Amino acid sequence: MRSDHGAMSDQGIRPTQPDEPDPNRWWALVVIALAQLMVVLDMTIVNIALPSAQRELGMSDNNRQWVITAYTLAFGGLLLLGGRIADLAGRKRTFIIGLIGFAAASALGGAATGEGMLYAARALQGVFAALLAPAALSLLTTTFTDPKERGKAFGIFGAIAGGGSAIGLMAGGLLTEYLDWRWCLYVNIPIAIVAAAGALRLLHDSPGRPGARLDVPGVLLGCGGLLAIVFGFSEAEPRGWDDGLVLGMLIGGVVLLALFTFWMTRARHPLLPLHIVKDRQRAGAFLAMGLTTIGMFGVFLFLTYYLQGVLGYSPLKTGFAYLPMTAMIIIGSTQVSARLLDRLPPRALMVPGLLLASLGLVLLTRIGVEPAYASRVLPAIMILGFGMGCTFMPVFATATSGVAPHDSGVTSATLNTAQQVGGSVGTALLNTIATSATTAYAKDHAVPGMGPAQQRALGLKSTVEGFHTATWWAAGALLLAAVAAAVLVNGGPVHGTGPAVSDAAADAEPDDAAVRSGSESD
Repeated sequence: MRSDHGAMSDQGIRPTQPDEPDPNRWWALVVIALAQLMVVLDMTIVNIALPSAQRELGMSDNNRQWVITAYTLAFGGLLLLGGRIADLAGRKRTFIIGLIGFAAASALGGAATGEGMLYAARALQGVFAALLAPAALSLLTTTFTDPKERGKAFGIFGAIAGGGSAIGLMAGGLLTEYLDWRWCLYVNIPIAIVAAAGALRLLHDSPGRPGARLDVPGVLLGCGGLLAIVFGFSEAEPRGWDDGLVLGMLIGGVVLLALFTFWMTRARHPLLPLHIVKDRQRAGAFLAMGLTTIGMFGVFLFLTYYLQGVLGYSPLKTGFAYLPMTAMIIIGSTQVSARLLDRLPPRALMVPGLLLASLGLVLLTRIGVEPAYASRVLPAIMILGFGMGCTFMPVFATATSGVAPHDSGVTSATLNTAQQVGGSVGTALLNTIATSATTAYAKDHAVPGMGPAQQRALGLKSTVEGFHTATWWAAGALLLAAVAAAVLVNGGPVHGTGPAVSDAAADAEPDDAAVRSGSESD
């Protein structure tokens, strides 16, 4: 299989020498990091506030999940569209629109007077996050041109991507306990204002690609398929896997994505040029990201419930319990991966990182009903965090390496899509596994005539056993991610993390049909 680097070289296009470094690039990184942090922490910060919001707005237990689902559905389903809009309309412009829209949607959600208004606001947050996230990553790849500086920048970005969820739990606990649940949404407004002001001053826009058009059939097929799959997995746990709506959405989503793939071979201006996912390195990074988040998202959910429901931690204490893991993610990303990425092949960082993270999950299967945070939970989450820190940064770097500037947005969106779909799959799948194991254990160990205290003890033990079973499956997903990285990500050090050609050269790039023809001749 020939990568898109090779295809471009065969057509006589050579990488251009990077321009002089942007003197404001590190301040630009602060702006990009703020936006990325806002998007990532918003996936978890509302989880802590949900019980309070449910009581105040009168949400039913069946409907409360839509506070989470509305955001993930819009975000995961529209990422490809958001990435391509960034490529066509300009990264800086899309980034700022995403920030302003996200802030407005957050204000709407914070002021919600009923559950419907909150659901709508969360869906709008997801829409603007789908613009913001790919624009942020593509801006990062085009702002830093020096390989060593890129390593540091991706290290910081990877630390935020890996630790943002835990930071969201801490922030949610603080805001809910000392202010009000609405501040878990209002907090986005000052962050977005600061980031937008910085973007206007510090970031450089890219012109839209001349002559390019938005692939409307591709949008309908691709985004429709992703929306159906994310919705199907989101509804699998409350409705059951054999529910007609769930099965219809999952099967329909797969069919739409198959049609989307076929259309991408025919479209004049494809939403997702297939040479992006045909590149072996990049495909390995996408697959590793998806498998990793399958394992990670479910475990975050279970561990949070374990700390609060079994050990009796408050939301604030739960948030701080994740702090050591966040610290290890930052250390692994900035002090290990960032220093070694330009010296080692990316899989030399990804594979050990994923194996360490899998080991951390295996150690989490030792936890029990008795309080043992320091002796059992803490070592496991520190190993897990360090492994994730070593993994995320080379995944981001490999996925965006060698991409032409006019495709950087949709490439970033594809990586984000792998993360979002993996999270949806992991949450639904691991939740089902845990629930089944919990029910089976309780049924097997129930004794007639049990008193309330015995029933409660059995309930807690059953919950922990369900957590153990799901965590073993999560560890297996991370092992599969390590295998994918070892087999597919086979290149040397990432010296060219980011666009391999200039915008001017990109304009001369052959169309996808020519690239396909050249690839097929191999």
